[in-house]
Amino acid sequence: MSIRRSTTLALAALTATGLLTACGATGSAADPAAPEGHKDGGVNIGPDQDRIRGEKAAAADLVPEAVRKRGTLRIGASADASPPLGFYATDDRTRIGSEIDIATLVADTLGLEPRFEEVSWENLFVGLDSSKFDAVLSNVTVTEERKEKYDFATYRLDNIAFEAKKGSGWKVKGPADVAGKKISVSSGTNQEKILVDWSEENVRAGREPVDITYFQKETDYYLALRSGRVDAHLGPSPNAAYHVATAGQSEIIGQLSGAGGDLQGKIAATTKKDSGLVKAYAAAIDHIIRNGSYGEVLKRWGLSGEAVKRSEINPPGLPRPTG
Repeated sequence: MSIRRSTTLALAALTATGLLTACGATGSAADPAAPEGHKDGGVNIGPDQDRIRGEKAAAADLVPEAVRKRGTLRIGASADASPPLGFYATDDRTRIGSEIDIATLVADTLGLEPRFEEVSWENLFVGLDSSKFDAVLSNVTVTEERKEKYDFATYRLDNIAFEAKKGSGWKVKGPADVAGKKISVSSGTNQEKILVDWSEENVRAGREPVDITYFQKETDYYLALRSGRVDAHLGPSPNAAYHVATAGQSEIIGQLSGAGGDLQGKIAATTKKDSGLVKAYAAAIDHIIRNGSYGEVLKRWGLSGEAVKRSEINPPGLPRPTG
């Protein structure tokens, strides 16, 4: 059975159970917190990905001359295991996932060879600041604060989710629902900002603040959820749904936009402000949307529900703190 065929069947089965609306699935080999005996969901997580590739298009004309002459696109990606967005294949060396596939398509469309480097989350931005990276495609949300230093070309909707132990019996719709609860989150993310804002809102309303705890690795929060050391974790919806579907020990208890409030969050290709690359990225993303390869990648990883119709340059993002 081909990679794409096995992936489609696995995702269709998970969607039918109601567990998966915007994610992929894999076996327990990629999920240390999965129960023993958990079987492979059918998605290929091996190093041979049969990745969807693109061809050079008119968007390449927008690439600055220095980058064009170099012939490579230096792409920063998070080194953390974050399926289905970015994680290591069964050989523990090959990086796979939707973000790698999209970044590769963008580079192909621009006539450049993709060169990936995996670093910690905070070093993605250090790499942009120092011009070490031409781009970061690693689930970066557009925020008003980040727009001061970086340019963005959107390629996916940004939704986040609260994940709790299965049978927790509670739902999260707003700040009051997490008052006094111990919630984990990754530092430096838009999820952290939203959770901090909610905690402050609770205090202003006379409720208990949120007891916020931090985990940078997904495997750590998986184990914390399973042991009951935290009540819930707030992270990207694709990751949460992926974990729910593969481990079978947790559930999604609430979802919201990654921009908070009434604004739909957007994930974007990120580059240093005024690098001259953002228009090329937007044109390349629009090209792969039109030719269908973008849709194929999202479908492959179960992310069709987060598709955008076109790339936007520097759209409204998560607001700055009001305090």
